[in-house]
Amino acid sequence: MSKPKVFEKPVGVRDYLPHAVAKLRRIELAALDCMRRWGYEQIITPTLEYYDTVGAASTTSDRKLFKLLDHRGTTIVLRSEMTAPIARVVASLLRQAPLPLRLSYHANVFRAFDEGAGRDAEFFQTGAELVGDASAEADAEIIALAASSLQAAGVPSFSIAFGHVGFLNGLLEEKLPGRRDEQDLLKDCLLKRDFVGYRDRLRELALNEEDRLALEEVLDLRGGREVCDRALTLGRSEEVRAAIRQLGEIWDVLGAYGVQHLVSVDLTMIGDFSYYTGMIFEGYASQLGFPVCGGGRYDNLLAQFGRPAPATGFALKTTRILEVVNGQAAEPERVLILYAPRSLAEALAEASRLREKGLTVVTASLRGQADWEEAEKLAASGAEGLCEYRGRTFDRLIVFGKREEEAP
Repeated sequence: MSKPKVFEKPVGVRDYLPHAVAKLRRIELAALDCMRRWGYEQIITPTLEYYDTVGAASTTSDRKLFKLLDHRGTTIVLRSEMTAPIARVVASLLRQAPLPLRLSYHANVFRAFDEGAGRDAEFFQTGAELVGDASAEADAEIIALAASSLQAAGVPSFSIAFGHVGFLNGLLEEKLPGRRDEQDLLKDCLLKRDFVGYRDRLRELALNEEDRLALEEVLDLRGGREVCDRALTLGRSEEVRAAIRQLGEIWDVLGAYGVQHLVSVDLTMIGDFSYYTGMIFEGYASQLGFPVCGGGRYDNLLAQFGRPAPATGFALKTTRILEVVNGQAAEPERVLILYAPRSLAEALAEASRLREKGLTVVTASLRGQADWEEAEKLAASGAEGLCEYRGRTFDRLIVFGKREEEAP
């Protein structure tokens, strides 16, 4: 294998230049501030976690984990998502904290993909977890907060679809009792949104006509509150009915939040993490064909860390949001201060004063004839408007000192 060139980097990671970083930080801070106003407190967890604890609990497949060996030979991983690390903290450092807990975060996470997949191996997430509340109100709060966070982040147009893993699990077990491999095959098609493949697989299964039609009708269960009523005609099990009952309760609370116009019911959803136990949802920006946020209920995860508790949460896919937010991040006024060396103290004092007011200030010394000619040209063009100085744009120019001060 040839040695990488000095400017190369691993597949799936990227550099963020200043304009992109400013935009990314604005998205991050706006979303976190929105979560703060809903009572969510920010938490930071390590980039590295033990494979046998958080790595296994995350349910990320081994082939997507970045694994390392520490100096003792113990396998550690780069975190692949944030829910499992937060569950670890809630069950340990926050074990005595009364429930419910509302926590938020912003972090980079890592997942390995095939080189031809065209997906980032490192990406950013901003999210929230509500631990210790099993109610429909908690699930609705998480969906409503996700909508509010997307708006705060500047996503111009989006929609949110939510479903329930209990509905599909219950219906598939009712129609294909004990046939787990066949159930998983159908779930995989739904997870990939491969509805054609789903129909093809159904035709290959040994099913009576009534059950086949019921499973095929699942693909049409997308829309408003009426979808829940239609779903009840397809399955009779208590798991199916409990799931639909919970979805109806969530829908009603979302009405009280005033966000029903942004959401829909989608009973084809299955969730991409096996720790989900109830409500699941995804948010889509109109400009993209893939989700910009997602989440759901995971009532069994914390028990793996020794503190059983219901929980629900979501993550904004911050890196994807970066692609859909219009315009540049709002920046403070940029001021360029040029000065003769003898005017150094005066120039830097003014720079400090302006920075205390929140302005961005860059200073530069005018040392030679070429510097002074450039400064005079900028001043002559009008110090009140935008000026370009060595590849950077400034809103205002201030010059301290005079050219003759530098004469011998």
